[in-house]
Amino acid sequence: MVTRIALAGNPNTGKTTLFNALTGSSQRVGNWPGVTVEKKEGQLKGASDVQIEDLPGIYSLSPYTAEERVARDYLIQEHPDVIIDIIDATNLERNLYLTMQLLETGIPMVVALNMIDVVEKNGDKVDIDLLQERLACPVIGISALKGQSIEHLIQAALKTSQEAPEAAFPTYESYIHDAIFKIKEKLPESVEDYRRHWTSVQLFERDEDMWKQVKLSDDKKAVIEGLIEACEEKGDDDSEGLMSATRYDYIAKIIQGVYHTADEEKQSLTDKIDAIVTNRFLALPIFALVMYLVYFIAVSTIGKQGTDWVNDVVFGEVVPKYLGGYLDSLHLMPWLNGLIMDGLVAGVGAVIGFLPQMLVLFACLAFLEECGYMARIAFVLDRIFRKFGLSGKSFIPILVSTGCGVPGIMAARTIENDNDRRLTILTATFIPCNAKLPIIALIAGAFFPHQSWVAPSTYFLGMGAIIVSGIMLKKTRWFSGNPAPFVIELPAYHLPSFTGILRTMFERGKAFVKKAGTLVLLATVIVWFLQGFNWHLQMVEEPNHSILATLGRIVAPIFAPLGWPDWRAAVASVTGLLAKENLVGTFGVLFGFAEAAEDGSDFWPQLAHAFNPLAGYSLMAFNLLCVPCFAAVGALRREMMDDKLTLFAVVYQCVLAYCVSLIIYQLGMWYAEGQFGFWTLVALFILAGFIYMLFIKKPYKAPKKTYDYRPEPSK
Repeated sequence: MVTRIALAGNPNTGKTTLFNALTGSSQRVGNWPGVTVEKKEGQLKGASDVQIEDLPGIYSLSPYTAEERVARDYLIQEHPDVIIDIIDATNLERNLYLTMQLLETGIPMVVALNMIDVVEKNGDKVDIDLLQERLACPVIGISALKGQSIEHLIQAALKTSQEAPEAAFPTYESYIHDAIFKIKEKLPESVEDYRRHWTSVQLFERDEDMWKQVKLSDDKKAVIEGLIEACEEKGDDDSEGLMSATRYDYIAKIIQGVYHTADEEKQSLTDKIDAIVTNRFLALPIFALVMYLVYFIAVSTIGKQGTDWVNDVVFGEVVPKYLGGYLDSLHLMPWLNGLIMDGLVAGVGAVIGFLPQMLVLFACLAFLEECGYMARIAFVLDRIFRKFGLSGKSFIPILVSTGCGVPGIMAARTIENDNDRRLTILTATFIPCNAKLPIIALIAGAFFPHQSWVAPSTYFLGMGAIIVSGIMLKKTRWFSGNPAPFVIELPAYHLPSFTGILRTMFERGKAFVKKAGTLVLLATVIVWFLQGFNWHLQMVEEPNHSILATLGRIVAPIFAPLGWPDWRAAVASVTGLLAKENLVGTFGVLFGFAEAAEDGSDFWPQLAHAFNPLAGYSLMAFNLLCVPCFAAVGALRREMMDDKLTLFAVVYQCVLAYCVSLIIYQLGMWYAEGQFGFWTLVALFILAGFIYMLFIKKPYKAPKKTYDYRPEPSK
């Protein structure tokens, strides 16, 4: 028989970290709400008969958000054997509100008092025995990050699930308690015993879903309504407010004498750091400096050294010597030898060569996420985003998109406002993801080898595109409206675990290599064939006479105003629609990466000779802002749930990318070399249009509507 354990708790209490420790899962860990939009599950390490369910981080079981609805539906409908309620020991009172509601469900429960090591480090103390006595359920002090007392916790949970102790419901105000007891007596027999108390509480709070689910006669409905109204009159508040107040009163009694602070006036290290990094004047410059350092370390220093070694040693010496020598000894047909060396090795090798830079970037971002800094950035950017019609909640999907656009788009589910959610889905992929980093590294290395500002500028280019799009699109019917309110828990700063950072590096790196070995591999084989043969299926030595060159010349004029009329750049950008890494792989095939590596040289100079630096930056900007890979477009369509909006999003992303690249190249050439022509005039016209859209008052005003959410009276 399988024992099911549900992990529940507020956001940023270490719930997902505990899930990883219990299951060995690679579930993503981060300091923001909504990291798990839907419940995740895994098996307890060493015990295949114990299943762990990781529920979304929530503040209550009132179904106001998608996360709360997912958690409540699972707990009530599927009824796990035991709940592990993860509580942040440093924020005991706030976390206990959810604990009260979990106790009301009647499901056996164990409280995991997480971050107990932080409490002890601060010189504070929690009387665990007293708290356990008052909650009438086991309480275990743990540190999920350090793995402290986790074995003790799981043993207590398994013991509790087997013993199934009698439910210990919280004790509230007597008149409320009596009303709930009387409501319980009116419930039909079809309501299971373990759900009767919870159902009564929800009916008392006038929960619409519960009123629809429970089949009550009109007489019983009238009696229950009379009980609720009597309590509301006595408490001078609505029933939901009364329950909230009585829960907090009960919590105040519970924690009295439980938490002992060493020095109440002493400012914590977290408070001291926050006074600087969240300062209204210093926050953004510090954020800009941090992101500059991240990309500088990943692309220009440590990461670059790793990439140089892979390209020079692995693909410059090892692969040509051993693989090339082995293929020569087999005396293969020229086309087959070319397929392997000039197709597979050149294309995939050009992409894999950037893996060291990506791993360093993953490590830096994982450090910022786990230490707690990125949660502060979400808080800081909420103030900025709100001025432009966006919500700080939009930053969460944007941050997730730095790894991959697909989960970033899906993370927008946590935004309740439909218009804000659509806008976030449309703009989240403007931020550079791991698939775009090889493009950034390629352009920076080929055209700007000693310019450390280039790589970080792409991050701020993406943020700028998000903000500008937010301002403009908020003035349209599809995306208008006030930004949704944003509440986020700011966790205490802590040193991330080395294993956690390694796990993030490994998982993201593995996903990148997997894509390089599948989609990129397939694309490079197709590109190699098309550039190696003519329309008569005869091998050609000069790619300009190939099938690919013919096709490329058809679309190349479209990109000529952007500074790259070369058919190879046009083809690379088109293949990048399948997967962004394909652009680098295609360049590797078309510019002879394998031959350059074998000669001990680099194919970057060949790329630099084909375009000037402005054209190179324009090429990079277009491919960073253009429609993302096919997988992300599929996710966008699923989350938009509207084909017209999906088509609009794809067209908008392509048009914006083209316009930005045109402005960069044309105005850059005008400034640098004094070139002024028709396309320069077009670029100025487009720039003027952007400025007009940024400052014009909202031309569309949503009609004011009033909604009545009360259930219709029974007939």
